[in-house]
Amino acid sequence: MSVLEQIGPVKTAFVFAGGGSFGAIQVGMLHSLAAHGIVADMVVGSSVGALNGAFYAGDPTLGGVERLATIWRGLRRRDVFPMSWRTVLSFLWRRDFLIPHDGIRKLVDDHIPYRNLQDARLPVHIVTTDIISGDSVVLSEGSTAEAIVASTAIPGAFAPIRHNDYYLADGAISSNTPIKVAVKKGAMRLIILPTGHACATQAPPVGAVANALHALTLLIARQLVSELESLDPAIEYFVVPPLCPLVGSPYDFSRTADHIDRAIATTDAWLAQHGLQQGKIPHEMRPHRH
Repeated sequence: MSVLEQIGPVKTAFVFAGGGSFGAIQVGMLHSLAAHGIVADMVVGSSVGALNGAFYAGDPTLGGVERLATIWRGLRRRDVFPMSWRTVLSFLWRRDFLIPHDGIRKLVDDHIPYRNLQDARLPVHIVTTDIISGDSVVLSEGSTAEAIVASTAIPGAFAPIRHNDYYLADGAISSNTPIKVAVKKGAMRLIILPTGHACATQAPPVGAVANALHALTLLIARQLVSELESLDPAIEYFVVPPLCPLVGSPYDFSRTADHIDRAIATTDAWLAQHGLQQGKIPHEMRPHRH
């Protein structure tokens, strides 16, 4: 019997934050949770967390998480952010977006077996942002690929996705760690998987997209702390501690294997220290320096 089953039959959501290549950290967290028999009743994800969450919802087992880890270990920047002289020239000519959606769409088509969100083994809710109003738009049915592509569409780098009457972009803008969405969907216990931010980096990353992603990871941490502090006391929450110290850029995929392995070890230690019995905000999420 898992720790959560011992606590009681309360609907539990895994909540996946955004964070670019730091999404590998969530894979390590998931591996540890799955190995300890900790499961979710639903999944809520934003940005890269939408991709990880959707994969997990399709195969919420340790074997499924190990396959996700294998995919991540093989990822390169060009797989997610395909850049070429053609895309740069297109950006200069069109002046609206820099990177095509082909990379994310191919990852979804190649590795997520269900084509529509409602066909996942667990209910999955993908958070996007209406780029006109700034409101969150939650997708729980319809095309899996379209939902994830929309949720990962960083403004300025990717074009927004037209969906019904909306133009949808990265869920990070309105709800990077979609805690309130999980509660609205009926979850009374939240297990939150943040990606963290490069707290030990001494200088900003090089490049426009890298800087945009770095800024989004800082937004995640601030937003997460704020939302948890204002959460209804009736809602249980547990935040898996992110890696700290953490260096590098969320645009850099060269550290993926290390991120996964470290996250497995730190999450194992957190569980051994009764992390799922102590609902608190990890100090790693608060502003700090190294």
